[in-house]
Amino acid sequence: MEALALERKAEMNRELKERLFQLKKERNAIILAHYYQRDEIQEVADFRGDSFLLAQKAASTDAETIVFCGVHFMGESAKILAPDKTVLIPDERAGCPMADMVNVDGLRKLKAQHPNAKVVTYINSSAEIKAETDICCTSSNAVKVINSVDADEIIWVPDKNLGHYVQQHTDKKLIIWEGYCNTHDMLTVKDVVEMKAKYPNAEFVVHPECRPEVVEMGDFVGSTTAILDHCKNSPAQEFIVGTEDGTGYQLRKDSPDKTFHFATKFLVCPNMKVNNLKKLVKCLETMQPQIYVPPVVADKARLSLERMLQVK
Repeated sequence: MEALALERKAEMNRELKERLFQLKKERNAIILAHYYQRDEIQEVADFRGDSFLLAQKAASTDAETIVFCGVHFMGESAKILAPDKTVLIPDERAGCPMADMVNVDGLRKLKAQHPNAKVVTYINSSAEIKAETDICCTSSNAVKVINSVDADEIIWVPDKNLGHYVQQHTDKKLIIWEGYCNTHDMLTVKDVVEMKAKYPNAEFVVHPECRPEVVEMGDFVGSTTAILDHCKNSPAQEFIVGTEDGTGYQLRKDSPDKTFHFATKFLVCPNMKVNNLKKLVKCLETMQPQIYVPPVVADKARLSLERMLQVK
């Protein structure tokens, strides 16, 4: 029975993929997938990437329709950078708890308390927060962005763990908002100690969204893309991975001869995993749900994203 069920699922996926490729042509669509998406989504994407790469692709694509397989703030960023495009997201319930941890009123109060500070916002934030921001950043370019800002004092939102990491790499003073990524923050020192004991020859690679005491244990610390590049190029053959488990698709694709152990089974973002192949096909059939950002918000937010893209 199990074999029959797997065969039926494989056949259904083949049919869904055929329909997807047909719809892509009809809609002149491009599919962008974050590295944290399900394998079946990453497999059919035109581009896989972290937030920074996908923002670049959204800004430069000639396609009429962008299907963003990620969470809601990512779809918003694509719509802000490509306002004339139709931007779809397979499931509009794909939110981000960390993005919800910062609000406009609170940020405005903090800005009033620190009038000489510039606001640097992690891209994992809503369009409304980006509109209150001087410049955005991602985990891959956060240090460069901070050091590019013409101010000695920086209001940093919303990820306190990434903010702590960035503070170690700049002389600027960071005023750090108390948000965090639920998924990365779950990883504990105890988890890492146990995994290192179990796999003593493995390198521990870790994302700076993890807790500071966990990041300190890393043999390599970096953004999702930096972790992927490091594992691909490292002479090590075995890795303990301290980031969301969707990266396993690209890690295995890049290095099929290497072994990857995720540092805990809880490194799974439920919001990222809401999207699936069936929903992806349906959103292109119905052209819904579409991402909408009010023009007055989008115009302000676009400046902060464009400034980020200009940082070299």
